[in-house]
Amino acid sequence: MDITRDIDSLTNFKRNTARFLDELRETGAPKVLTVHGRAAVVVQDPASYQRLLDAVDRAEAIQGIREGLESMERGGGTPAAEVFESVRGELGLTHEE
Repeated sequence: MDITRDIDSLTNFKRNTARFLDELRETGAPKVLTVHGRAAVVVQDPASYQRLLDAVDRAEAIQGIREGLESMERGGGTPAAEVFESVRGELGLTHEE
């Protein structure tokens, strides 16, 4: 985001909506809209917003994996063989099933 280019007033946005929408589609950059000189809302094209959501999902998945690995390194968790045996018992299955 370029602070000198990507901030504008809500009033200007309303007066020039078509131009702003074209710019959002072309650049993919979000636009901060102000009311009385203070940031009030951010507008963004759908494709850029989806990329942002996808990046958040990836970051959360990576964090979860890191936490799981750290837990494992500390000795947390249950060995897979124990989990499978427990599930077999809950389902009434023998070891061969």
